[in-house]
Amino acid sequence: MSSPRSILLLGSTGTIGVNTLDVIRRHPDRFTVYGLVAGRNVQRLFQQAMDHRPHVLVICDADALAHWHQSGLDEELSAKLGYSPQVGGLNTLDALCASSEVDTVVAAIVGAAGLKPTLSALKAGKRVLLANKESLVLAGRFMIEAAQQSGAVLLPVDSEHNAIFQCLPADFDVRHATSYGIERLVLTASGGPFRSKSLDEIQHVTPAQAVAHPNWVMGPKISVDSATMANKGLELIEALWMFGLPPAQLSVLIHPQSIVHSLVEYKDGSMLAQLGCPDMRTPIAHVLGLPDRISSGSARLNLANIARLEFEEPDLQRFPMLGLAFDALNKADSAAPVFNAANEVSVECFLKGIIQYPDIVRITAQCLERFGSVNIQSLDDALDLDAQVRVHARSLIHPSTV
Repeated sequence: MSSPRSILLLGSTGTIGVNTLDVIRRHPDRFTVYGLVAGRNVQRLFQQAMDHRPHVLVICDADALAHWHQSGLDEELSAKLGYSPQVGGLNTLDALCASSEVDTVVAAIVGAAGLKPTLSALKAGKRVLLANKESLVLAGRFMIEAAQQSGAVLLPVDSEHNAIFQCLPADFDVRHATSYGIERLVLTASGGPFRSKSLDEIQHVTPAQAVAHPNWVMGPKISVDSATMANKGLELIEALWMFGLPPAQLSVLIHPQSIVHSLVEYKDGSMLAQLGCPDMRTPIAHVLGLPDRISSGSARLNLANIARLEFEEPDLQRFPMLGLAFDALNKADSAAPVFNAANEVSVECFLKGIIQYPDIVRITAQCLERFGSVNIQSLDDALDLDAQVRVHARSLIHPSTV
């Protein structure tokens, strides 16, 4: 067997990070953890460092980094491990992503904050396992170009995109996507917790109701995105860049059981689907182990017990965020970053109780109307647009409550 892959895990304390480390733990002969990157959850990071013995730790939140040092966690960890891992802040992250000691970067930092380190890894030619859809939404063209120029390998971790990836030909090349006889890509969606609620009930839902996903265990932001189906909108935009097909060949289908994770329809009438239990360890294990199949720890499907798989078209009146995303697909360079930034600000304020659930749609739509046709020529343009949209989105919220 070849040498173990050296893993840098961005977002180690989040849901994807925890699941990734669970898969890695099952295969000590295949993987070593070179570095762990967290936001502010230093207690969980400390335990992960104990379990996986990394060389480097990065704490991106300045207050959490200060707490780590001031509370003596450096000395405590070194005493327990028998060596002293390097501990740095956000300013060390780009260099770490490009380090020659790392061959695989798992990009699982939630939101636009994950863009720069992911792009650094792509520019350095790393094998990048992408669980941060916002990076492609904000700067898809520049990320794909960086990967192609450096020879980086970009692999999808999101269950839907990973399912599509598994159903595509082995020699699929995004630069020639239209030459493989693909009719359309179908992203499946559970419909979230409000699929069967009345439109009136949806107007008054609380953050606690919105984060209670029926099938998946996820963080609060992505859970709200699933409830509004903004998450599926972001995934449509991610698929546009990841797989290189035009917007007309991308679609969404509601599938409440979350068993069929996505489908590829071919011009000969064939539909290929990937099925599995709703467990993120399955797609994580797939991309970690490529070209081999490795165990993930996930449960096995019993189709006889499931008995029935249901599908329905999404109701854009119930899920207007999905409709906004379909509109954004047709001008993805400019409108997609607006959709992402406005949604991030809105969801943050909703989770804090500052705005109501319907305000997420209102604020996103108003930002798209204001900024949806900006000309993007560079990554700096995209980042500047992201910043402008965030300021404008906050201005649409009553200033006395922000």
